[in-house]
Amino acid sequence: MRGLDYKWIEALDAVVYQGSFERAAEHLFVSQSAISQRIKQLEKFLAQPVLVRSQPPKPTPIGKKLLGLYRRVRLLEHEILPELKNDTSTRPVQLSLATNADSLATWLLPALQDVMKQRQVELKLTIYGESRSIEKLKSGEVTGAISLESQPIPGCRADYLGRVDYVCVASPEFYQRYFAQGVNNQTLAKAPAVSYDQYDDLHRTFLTEHFNVSPDSVIHHNISSSEAFLKVALAGVAYCLIPRLQITDELERGALVDVTPGFLMSHRIYWHHWQLETGVLQEISHAIVGYAQRHLPQ
Repeated sequence: MRGLDYKWIEALDAVVYQGSFERAAEHLFVSQSAISQRIKQLEKFLAQPVLVRSQPPKPTPIGKKLLGLYRRVRLLEHEILPELKNDTSTRPVQLSLATNADSLATWLLPALQDVMKQRQVELKLTIYGESRSIEKLKSGEVTGAISLESQPIPGCRADYLGRVDYVCVASPEFYQRYFAQGVNNQTLAKAPAVSYDQYDDLHRTFLTEHFNVSPDSVIHHNISSSEAFLKVALAGVAYCLIPRLQITDELERGALVDVTPGFLMSHRIYWHHWQLETGVLQEISHAIVGYAQRHLPQ
């Protein structure tokens, strides 16, 4: 019986990564029918679907596992084959990393910039909530993930990065309008807030556990952009919880004020990655851990 053909999984990876059969065919320099045929052969071999034919196409659970395997093999090839063939002209390796919006808006890009300049690597940084990013690593969709989870999944390790301290801030105008009498459950119940998305548990915890305010009883904007999120606070539209690291300048010049002085909410974050990693992935892990431990509160 013929074994698993990696060209089939290569086609699956291209469709998922490129977002369509047409772009996958262009990426692999084959016809669109060839891509379709390879995926059909893969599904016939496994006797189950590997791809949900949606827009964009998405892998099924078994498809995700195959992609995780394929991307591990591609990484090993990228590190080993040039040495075996004495070939210095290597193709860029593609790496998908899961991050949270706050890390991406503050320290992650400076941590990665040297590796991005010096190595042949194409990074795909995808934003997930800290609690969800570990699921992407488990499924093989990403090769590394920033998460609140301290315990690694089998085959991986979790390195402590540091602490992200969140400050409750608003514009001076907003503060005078809503918090002139102080920050308490009565004033918070009337003040509009902004958080990243519906999965943002930080603000929910802030209201319920510290001030006994139901999040469903207040005006609560969701804005999934760190830059726009900050602009909303600066414009005096809402108050928010935001990393201190992101608003150092705004606090110093008085554009934002700390509405709960001395009160912080903190998250301890971890870098989850494979135990056995070499080459560029190892360099990325060293860069992320080293930079975070130097620049984040410990």
